[in-house]
Amino acid sequence: MRNGKSKVAANHKSHTPTITCINHASADLGVDFDDLIAALQVFVTEHVAPVWGTPAKLIKASGYRKGCWAIVFSDHAKHAKALAYHELTPDGYPQSKVFVKTTRADGTPVSMAASHELVEMLVDPSMNLEVMKPDGKLVHRYEAADPVQELHFLVNGMRMTDFVYPAYFESFHKPGSVRFDHNNVLKKPFQIHLHGYQSVYVNGKWTLRFGSRAKQKKYEKEDRRGRRLHRRDAEKRRRSAKTHVMRPKKRT
Repeated sequence: MRNGKSKVAANHKSHTPTITCINHASADLGVDFDDLIAALQVFVTEHVAPVWGTPAKLIKASGYRKGCWAIVFSDHAKHAKALAYHELTPDGYPQSKVFVKTTRADGTPVSMAASHELVEMLVDPSMNLEVMKPDGKLVHRYEAADPVQELHFLVNGMRMTDFVYPAYFESFHKPGSVRFDHNNVLKKPFQIHLHGYQSVYVNGKWTLRFGSRAKQKKYEKEDRRGRRLHRRDAEKRRRSAKTHVMRPKKRT
């Protein structure tokens, strides 16, 4: 009986990924790397996981490790203006990349870029989660940090991104009735902060909605190739092509 109980318990354990933190950047991070990893661990364990149920163990590593997720810090992206983006490791596991020189030149602390990618990777590791409003007119992507971009709070003295709560994607909540983001700034579901944006499917195509015209202008100046939303679109096109079935021609 005892063995049977232990097997049941083992089958219901939540998955806790190990995330390797790899620093390939020659540029100064602006913070000690060990301290950054420690702060990101607190960010996950004390702030993100209690809300989203997404525990993770962050470790320092010199390279990829089999079966592990990854956050890789390097100087620049292949596309110069990208601050960070999300893809897969050589082993096929979720991965985020943070570009130190680009990030710091933009005036963004590395901790903000890293925590942004980390929370979005944990909430939607396969980049395939979407939610439809009850009226069926809008579909929102599960991007946990984009709607509150540039908002932050301190962990171990470092800036960490604000992030939305599950209630943010639940339209039945009345304004102000529950908490919609960690900083408690948003007051209703699907609200976009002044400095944020959100990807939505409307009128037969994906588009972006911004919290302000200023944010839209800033976004349009960035090279978004390789970023999370760009990669999501590319993956959606790949899956669509893969599942497309050719119809036989009619006989004449």
